[in-house]
Amino acid sequence: MLTSKEQKRAAEEISNSSNVIGKGTVLEGNIETYGNIRIEGRVIGNIKSKSKIALGHGSHVEGNINAQNADVEGEVKGKIDITELLVLKSTAVVHGDISTGKLVVEPGAIFNGNCRMGTVKDIKLSDSGNAMRPQQEARMN
Repeated sequence: MLTSKEQKRAAEEISNSSNVIGKGTVLEGNIETYGNIRIEGRVIGNIKSKSKIALGHGSHVEGNINAQNADVEGEVKGKIDITELLVLKSTAVVHGDISTGKLVVEPGAIFNGNCRMGTVKDIKLSDSGNAMRPQQEARMN
């Protein structure tokens, strides 16, 4: 049985992991992760992260985004729910509603939709498939 200190360390390791969808890559399906994710390619599906999502300049997402923090430089067609900070860079194009704790919009960014600020929602990842909870991951190591 793991101690709470070991569980905390395992959870931190999972949330510090990084994932990359490279330029020229097309992914169809939903993504769920406890760690950070950077997208330079195209994703057709929903993206959830307990950490940060970074969408590069050439990225294109057709689906909803749910994360703790996000930086958007590319294009998003879907709803964006961020619990803490959302940054829309000057090259960002967003077609959909935004719900976030705090919002930064750089000059040149395009946003078409409704915005709700100050709402904080917990990010829930599914238990189905290969997605593991931090406790399950710690037991496997």
